[in-house]
Amino acid sequence: MTPTQLDTDPLLVASGAAQQDLPARSLYVVATPIGNLADITLRALWVLSKVDAIAAEDTRTTGALLRRYGIETPLRAAHEHNERQAATAIVERLRAGGRIALVTDAGTPAISDPGARLVRAVLDAGLRVIPVPGASSLTAAASTAGLSGSLLTFAGFLPAGARERQRLLRELAARGEPFVLFEAPHRVTATAAELADVLGRERRVVVARELTKKFETLLPCLAGELREAIGDEPRGEYVLLVDAAADAAADIDAVTRRWLAALAEALPASRAAALAAKVSGVPREQLYALLTREGPARL
Repeated sequence: MTPTQLDTDPLLVASGAAQQDLPARSLYVVATPIGNLADITLRALWVLSKVDAIAAEDTRTTGALLRRYGIETPLRAAHEHNERQAATAIVERLRAGGRIALVTDAGTPAISDPGARLVRAVLDAGLRVIPVPGASSLTAAASTAGLSGSLLTFAGFLPAGARERQRLLRELAARGEPFVLFEAPHRVTATAAELADVLGRERRVVVARELTKKFETLLPCLAGELREAIGDEPRGEYVLLVDAAADAAADIDAVTRRWLAALAEALPASRAAALAAKVSGVPREQLYALLTREGPARL
């Protein structure tokens, strides 16, 4: 390892990063900023400057980050289209005593980003994987959304197929727990309509966009207002945070329960909940969650 200008940086010296171990034969999974380049950690800078090579989702994007901080470590491409081949080469290099860092364009690798296959290959080879934590749009959004409860399901990007997407959304909605989705601008309007349909209009949702960037937006709304919250010209990557549902068992009277149980004997749960909601005025999501959790026999 050759010295770099970072070695004498006062903040890096104060952090003690240079005195820490940097084991060989290891893959370093390094989080990089999701927008604001000042969010990179001191440890990440030190690791990126000292490893033998950096495996990057896009070498141009990572190259710009490295130039900002005066880091000259060689780059090699490791993205979703060549990850299998890149993994083979990286495992061989690690076995020979190398140190490789893995980064994606932004945030934490392997969290709805390339990298999981490479990490698995390194672990399966009996080699070490070392996390260098930092920025993540998941934790950034969740920490500022004010979600209820202690559980949080991360669903990432929804499946492309309509049937599988609907199945997953209904399952997530029925649990009643908070959950988080990632969505691209060209699909977010359609996803907003699907969410409003499965959640009912009154469930709280927080729309996060362009986190840590100049036009950062964090907008709480109800599911029925999602389309308006997103607007007519969606731009940037979105994080959609769905808050916990109201207690499905609370304030549901005995008559509504009997209606729901009777309908569920003849109809699928989603249809039974929809019909019972029309009769009773209780939100469909609450009835569906109650039905799927307790079953008709216990109502």
